[in-house]
Amino acid sequence: MSEENKLNMIKKLYPKGTKIKLINMKDDYPVPSRTKGIVDFIDDAGQIHVNWNNGSSLALIYGVDEFEIIKNKERER
Repeated sequence: MSEENKLNMIKKLYPKGTKIKLINMKDDYPVPSRTKGIVDFIDDAGQIHVNWNNGSSLALIYGVDEFEIIKNKERER
């Protein structure tokens, strides 16, 4: 898959406003697991920039960090 196609796929999967929950972040100073957040934007490198509930804005790296979209039922919790 070309980089352009991969970027377009990421943008379609995680549009602005998508609610997500972090499972695991591979970073020296990660956002804690199970933290929830809202996608703000996808940059040209394909990093998913998130406004986390804990105030952080650390980006996710698709294919490296583990996270999931929060489904409607879980949003209510």
